[in-house]
Amino acid sequence: MKKIKRILSLLLTAALTVSLPPARSRAELIIPPSPFGTAAVPAPGSQSAVPETTSPAAAAQPSVPEPGDQPAVPAPGSQPASPDATSPEAVPQPPAPDGASQVPQPPQTVQEPVIAAEGAVLIDGATGKVLFGRNENQQFYPASITKVMTALLVLERCSLSDTVTFSAAATTGLESGAVALGVSEGDRLTVEQCLYGLLLKSANEIGNGLAEHVAGSNEAFAALMNEKARSLGCQNTSFQNPHGLNDPSHLTTPYDMALILRAALENETFRRIATTTSYEFPALKKEAAKTITMGHKMLYPTDSRYYAGMIGGKTGYTSKAGNTLVTGVEQEGVRLIAVVMKSKSTHYADTKAMLDYGFANYQTLMGSGEREAGPGGRE
Repeated sequence: MKKIKRILSLLLTAALTVSLPPARSRAELIIPPSPFGTAAVPAPGSQSAVPETTSPAAAAQPSVPEPGDQPAVPAPGSQPASPDATSPEAVPQPPAPDGASQVPQPPQTVQEPVIAAEGAVLIDGATGKVLFGRNENQQFYPASITKVMTALLVLERCSLSDTVTFSAAATTGLESGAVALGVSEGDRLTVEQCLYGLLLKSANEIGNGLAEHVAGSNEAFAALMNEKARSLGCQNTSFQNPHGLNDPSHLTTPYDMALILRAALENETFRRIATTTSYEFPALKKEAAKTITMGHKMLYPTDSRYYAGMIGGKTGYTSKAGNTLVTGVEQEGVRLIAVVMKSKSTHYADTKAMLDYGFANYQTLMGSGEREAGPGGRE
């Protein structure tokens, strides 16, 4: 009997244990997230709205996501969740560089200078790139800008202290109106003195004397001039004399002259002489000593045509050539070379317009993929 009572007592205890769950504190209550918002925590003493046992419907609800888990199912009417960060659609695109717009921009355009001369060109002195041109490959008479090539050849082949003795052929037979310093047969000058007379005063008999000193005659010297021109990339140049006086076959182009000045400006002595505004020229047999001055007006700070940074150039004029002008200017490390040919007194204004245009738009012009000069000419 006692055994039966004990068995009944054990059964009753087990039944009570199954039917009465252990008490929980509010901190232990698990409140599943609501798809429509956050469930309210029950007030002390109130009944929890969450059943003690999980119903099948409640079991289908997801748990609160942990970092790295998939996001919760969106509420009805909300926007779909963004794709998984590992999906192709979510691969981040590289950010645009600072200051760069993701919208393609049209190429920048600049206003070209207005040039009155028949032929003109502006090139970059460092690369030879053509920045502006007007009939730059058309042949014109160069007049005295020819003397840039004469000076370049003399500097390459002579010492400044060499003595030049002038012949009758060199000092006579110049055309009417040709500029001269009064050098006569038998006069002796150093090469350096001759170069000042050639580049500042533009004396034509000086050109003849230098040509004879280097090559023996004007014809032989002209052959050297044309050979040098070809080596610089000039393709449309035919020099016949060392000074540029009228000759129907003495022709070159703005572009070729730019290449010649570009080469001459690499010579420090040329730059020094070609930027000297005055020089004391020595006495000759028939002439007293005199001060000669530079003809290129853009070198004089007091002249309205002055242009800061000029490093060399040369003027020219004949009745057939009109005004011609070659100019090299360097500002803030940028060297530009401007050439004007067949001008009617607009050579300084045209040169200034091209230089202003080149310096103001240099970065844009250099990035435009224009032509460049090399040993064989433009590429």
